[in-house]
Amino acid sequence: MVGKSTASMIIRETCVAIWDALHAAVMAQPHKEQWKEIADVFQKTCQFPNCAGAIDGKHIRIKKPVRSGSQYYNYKKYFSFVLFVVCDANYSFRYIDVGSYGRRSDSAVFAHSEFGKMLLDKALDLPDHTTLPGTTSPAMPFVFVADEAFALGENLMRLYSSRGLSIARRVFNYRLTRARRVVECAFGILANKWCFLHTPIHLKLETAISAVTAACVLHNFVRARDGYNFEDSLSHSL
Repeated sequence: MVGKSTASMIIRETCVAIWDALHAAVMAQPHKEQWKEIADVFQKTCQFPNCAGAIDGKHIRIKKPVRSGSQYYNYKKYFSFVLFVVCDANYSFRYIDVGSYGRRSDSAVFAHSEFGKMLLDKALDLPDHTTLPGTTSPAMPFVFVADEAFALGENLMRLYSSRGLSIARRVFNYRLTRARRVVECAFGILANKWCFLHTPIHLKLETAISAVTAACVLHNFVRARDGYNFEDSLSHSL
């Protein structure tokens, strides 16, 4: 028999070791040419050009941390911390931020994250502006797509307001939505593969954060090992 405290320590140390061993190989920050490759896949699969990634946050349900007050109590009326990610069109995570207070909005988590600060400071090594495919329009920046919770910026794109839209803006919204939904699909793949994410995590806060971090890096590792179309080919064979 192993005591609860010993088991918790083993789980956390194992999760930290998984992150240390894998993150540089499967979740390193992309450089300029890799951002271009990511954008090429978004263009091919979603018909949305110059897209370097889709961003979103997911609430990870937990038991109330000791002496935390209401910091982790979210608008959905349960305790959680936030998993914020940047996802590519192959449903792999290119950046994660794990552990922000559940009461924080996605936009606040983004603004305080390392990724958000680097994007604002133009420190992500994004490709130079380029014309959109099939046009002679002025060169456009590479962008990350998000939902209405995030503020519009030079490198952050969201939907037009839904009222009185022209046909061109409706098409734009449709294509942006296709690109943005890859992050929702990635969350679904993650949770279905690591089923502890479907229920409240009954671990100490630090251990729960480590477990989610390890699950994310293992998600990338498994997708790279099995192939990015593994789920699709599996479903077609059934």
